[in-house]
Amino acid sequence: MINLLSSNWHAFISGFGWTLLSSVLALFFSLIIGSLFAILEVVPNKFLRIIGNVYVEIFRNIPLLVITMFFYLVIPLYIVKINGFTAGTIGLTIYTSAFIAETVRAGINSVDIGQMEAARSQGMTFWQAMRYIVLPQAFKYVIPPLGNQFVNLVKNSSVLAFVAGFDLMYQGNAIASQTFETVNTYIIVGLFYLIITLPISYYMQHLERKLA
Repeated sequence: MINLLSSNWHAFISGFGWTLLSSVLALFFSLIIGSLFAILEVVPNKFLRIIGNVYVEIFRNIPLLVITMFFYLVIPLYIVKINGFTAGTIGLTIYTSAFIAETVRAGINSVDIGQMEAARSQGMTFWQAMRYIVLPQAFKYVIPPLGNQFVNLVKNSSVLAFVAGFDLMYQGNAIASQTFETVNTYIIVGLFYLIITLPISYYMQHLERKLA
């Protein structure tokens, strides 16, 4: 296994870098998009609530691979050319944002409704009250499930392998097909994924204890 790692070190590191980059980008944007649609799901305006609900229900119930292939095959055909990495990252972002939206919405609903009413009585708009009063409390409540979503996002980034995204799984598949050392190759790939996911898990646990 050590010889396999050393002889293909650059390929593994390259795949690790692309996986890490895709995960960071998708995590950042899915958290923003998911939080926005979580708010839309609870706004007083019925039309906006419908938009939020439709977005979440659609992208939560379509497989990640289907979303990714849509951006990889359909979007370049009719709209604009994008590479596999971009298509995979966009698909990962949209898919994860739907789950984050439901997680954050649950956190918002767990905040006492009196908090919003008190803020509105002090002259705050709905969006000001949500930003300064409700959301900070909601995020504290949903740290554990958010941590799970972040870990799942990293693991789901392996979808990039299906669209030539040059990620860890893509490089692992290429190395396994060239060396025929399938078991050792995927053990190494799994260890690289652990390098990303374990720190996220431990940090979220630390954050949960700190804010408890």
